[in-house]
Amino acid sequence: MTKVKFFNCKIDISKKVFEPRVETEFWVRKAIHEIENCKSKIANLKALDIFSGSGCIGISILKNIKGSKVNFADISKDSVDQIKINLRLNRIGKERYKIYQTNLFQRLKNKKYDFIFANPPYVAENRISEVQEEVLKKDPKIALFGGEDGMDYIKKFFGQVKINLNQKGKVFLEFDPLQKEKIKEILEKEKFKFNFKKDQFGKYRWLEAKI
Repeated sequence: MTKVKFFNCKIDISKKVFEPRVETEFWVRKAIHEIENCKSKIANLKALDIFSGSGCIGISILKNIKGSKVNFADISKDSVDQIKINLRLNRIGKERYKIYQTNLFQRLKNKKYDFIFANPPYVAENRISEVQEEVLKKDPKIALFGGEDGMDYIKKFFGQVKINLNQKGKVFLEFDPLQKEKIKEILEKEKFKFNFKKDQFGKYRWLEAKI
């Protein structure tokens, strides 16, 4: 099977990119509803889907938030190709998006966003024995592992993200529940206001942060 459903989008994963997870769909749905229900709605909303993979998060934003524009950012060429396929599959107009093959924010230096959605590689290499064999076979390692404790990309992300965030902008990020305390230390050090949130299984899985 090379197509999966995510929110109300069709997502092709034929390029062997990271397969969207139900936990991700859960929090993305919550975040988008929160943005839609915001009293002070942002006109011409600009969002970034970083560590895009299949592009499922950014495409969900484009399909569900009227007038939104999304930049997609991923280091992988396969991911860039996959995002293009999925944008066509979901009939998204070319004027509403741009795709960047980039390591984190390198090619996004002068860009500012109202919302930044991030699902970084966060599996700890020292816990590889706990990862299902099927996942190791199916998903690309570059999209899974975030260094010895899984925190490499999360640390880099929060060290750089402020430059690309509008003053009243928000960050939504997925993480491993076991990383909550380490992430809390980083957010406090970087002077973010933040809120940890649970997934549908009652585990801390995502967070919302602002400057």
